[in-house]
Amino acid sequence: MSEKQTKDAHNTLPLGGPGVLAGIVGGAGYTGGEMLRILLNHPNVEIAFVHSTSSANKHVYEVHTDLFGDTDLKFAAELAYNIDVLFLCVGHGDAQKFLNANPIPDHIKVIDLSQDFRLSQSAKHKTKSFVYGLPELNRDTIKQANNIANPGCFATCLQLALLPLAARGLLNSEVHITATTGSTGAGQSLSATTHFTWRNDNLSVYKAFEHQHLNEISQSLKQLQPGFDYAINFIPYRGDFTRGIIASMYVDCNLGEAEALRTYQQYYVAHPFTHVTNHDIDLKQVVNTNKCIIQVRKHGNKLLIVSIIDNLLKGASGQAVQNMNLMFGFEETAGLKLKATAF
Repeated sequence: MSEKQTKDAHNTLPLGGPGVLAGIVGGAGYTGGEMLRILLNHPNVEIAFVHSTSSANKHVYEVHTDLFGDTDLKFAAELAYNIDVLFLCVGHGDAQKFLNANPIPDHIKVIDLSQDFRLSQSAKHKTKSFVYGLPELNRDTIKQANNIANPGCFATCLQLALLPLAARGLLNSEVHITATTGSTGAGQSLSATTHFTWRNDNLSVYKAFEHQHLNEISQSLKQLQPGFDYAINFIPYRGDFTRGIIASMYVDCNLGEAEALRTYQQYYVAHPFTHVTNHDIDLKQVVNTNKCIIQVRKHGNKLLIVSIIDNLLKGASGQAVQNMNLMFGFEETAGLKLKATAF
């Protein structure tokens, strides 16, 4: 993008408040597409460029066909540096490679959607330090951050189900989790387990007890409950639907159901996207939104927690925009008041 084009883009920012100029790297994939859909309608953001090596010079709507009529943006082969925030919507391992090959000036805030900088031991890259971007855990730190490591989708869903207990030091047993994710969780590249003919009318377990998101989940729980040292027994499933995660888990708990419900509601009272109930919930309540809905029920001495999110929004691009809103002092829900796909 030329300097004149960038200035023209900046001049189209809406009136009535400060705005930012954003760049997207990896715009042809699922998370890049979701980032486009959100930012095109964000009241405080103008998209300066969408970078894609695989789709350079194509119109965005040639790849994301649902955006036909919404934008005339084209994918760019080059980067522009007169931006305020850069979203890295690239694969795991590729964010670090990208920053090695393209040193981003420190005045540009970076929000990375890969797993490259989520753990404390890998949260630094040259002059950049990354804050773990789960607003329900680190909101105040996020507000002061220059760089964000956006959480994983399973990690978001499971942490939000457990944080209120950890905050009160009540995780005093092993955690048993079963969770099912849609096919978009595997990314846009085709594989044997993402083809329609395999995935449709099918269900399968993968990475049982050793999913990569367990590390960031443990890290966050220990942040709130330093003595937590119990096993997290996690069985992930591939579902035969495209979007969403539903996770059910249980722990030993001495709280009654009413007190457990209050514990969760009090923890999330100031967080606009996480909602708690003791009624049955289903995935369609959150698909196409940035919400997490949590159900809490007591069965004997076990507390059952069910957590649901859209893996591409609260589990990826929506949460990244939520983090951006906090970093720039915008309304936390700006651009994210989205309608659920109810039927």
